[in-house]
Amino acid sequence: MDNVRYQCRICGYVYDPAQGDAPGSVSPGTDFKSISALSWECPVCGAEKESFGMCRAPGGPAAGNTGAI
Repeated sequence: MDNVRYQCRICGYVYDPAQGDAPGSVSPGTDFKSISALSWECPVCGAEKESFGMCRAPGGPAAGNTGAI
Protein backbone atom coordinates (compact mmCIF):
# COMPACT_ATOMS: atom_id res chain seq x y z
CA MET A 1 0.00 0.00 0.00
CA ASP A 2 3.05 2.27 -0.14
CA ASN A 3 2.36 3.88 3.28
CA VAL A 4 0.43 6.77 1.71
CA ARG A 5 -2.02 8.31 4.14
CA TYR A 6 -4.19 11.40 3.96
CA GLN A 7 -4.34 14.03 6.68
CA CYS A 8 -7.16 16.48 7.35
CA ARG A 9 -5.83 20.03 7.07
CA ILE A 10 -8.49 21.24 9.48
CA CYS A 11 -8.05 18.96 12.51
CA GLY A 12 -5.06 16.71 11.76
CA TYR A 13 -6.95 13.38 11.56
CA VAL A 14 -5.02 10.88 9.42
CA TYR A 15 -6.87 8.44 7.17
CA ASP A 16 -4.90 5.19 6.99
CA PRO A 17 -6.07 2.88 4.19
CA ALA A 18 -4.91 -0.17 6.15
CA GLN A 19 -7.37 0.75 8.92
CA GLY A 20 -10.22 2.27 6.90
CA ASP A 21 -12.94 4.23 8.69
CA ALA A 22 -15.50 1.91 10.28
CA PRO A 23 -17.85 4.71 11.46
CA GLY A 24 -17.77 6.12 7.91
CA SER A 25 -18.47 2.68 6.39
CA VAL A 26 -15.04 2.51 4.73
CA SER A 27 -13.52 -0.98 4.88
CA PRO A 28 -9.86 -1.59 5.74
CA GLY A 29 -7.77 -1.69 2.57
CA THR A 30 -9.79 1.03 0.83
CA ASP A 31 -7.62 3.54 -1.01
CA PHE A 32 -8.46 7.16 -0.21
CA LYS A 33 -9.07 7.93 -3.88
CA SER A 34 -11.81 5.28 -3.93
CA ILE A 35 -13.82 6.96 -1.16
CA SER A 36 -16.85 8.93 -2.36
CA ALA A 37 -16.45 12.68 -1.86
CA LEU A 38 -20.24 12.96 -1.84
CA SER A 39 -20.87 10.70 1.14
CA TRP A 40 -17.67 10.68 3.23
CA GLU A 41 -16.34 13.34 5.58
CA CYS A 42 -13.65 13.59 8.23
CA PRO A 43 -14.82 11.49 11.20
CA VAL A 44 -13.37 14.01 13.67
CA CYS A 45 -14.36 17.46 12.39
CA GLY A 46 -16.74 16.79 9.48
CA ALA A 47 -14.50 18.41 6.85
CA GLU A 48 -15.02 17.46 3.22
CA LYS A 49 -12.69 14.98 1.51
CA GLU A 50 -11.08 17.86 -0.39
CA SER A 51 -9.71 19.13 2.95
CA PHE A 52 -7.25 16.21 3.06
CA GLY A 53 -3.67 16.18 1.80
CA MET A 54 -1.34 13.27 1.13
CA CYS A 55 1.32 12.32 3.67
CA ARG A 56 3.56 9.31 4.21
CA ALA A 57 3.77 7.18 7.34
CA PRO A 58 4.87 7.98 9.93
CA GLY A 59 3.66 11.52 9.36
CA GLY A 60 6.30 12.77 6.89
CA PRO A 61 5.22 14.69 3.79
CA ALA A 62 4.80 12.77 0.58
CA ALA A 63 7.01 13.50 -2.40
CA GLY A 64 5.85 16.64 -4.16
CA ASN A 65 3.80 17.85 -1.20
CA THR A 66 5.60 20.88 0.17
CA GLY A 67 2.62 22.38 2.02
CA ALA A 68 2.32 22.12 5.76
CA ILE A 69 -0.11 19.49 6.95
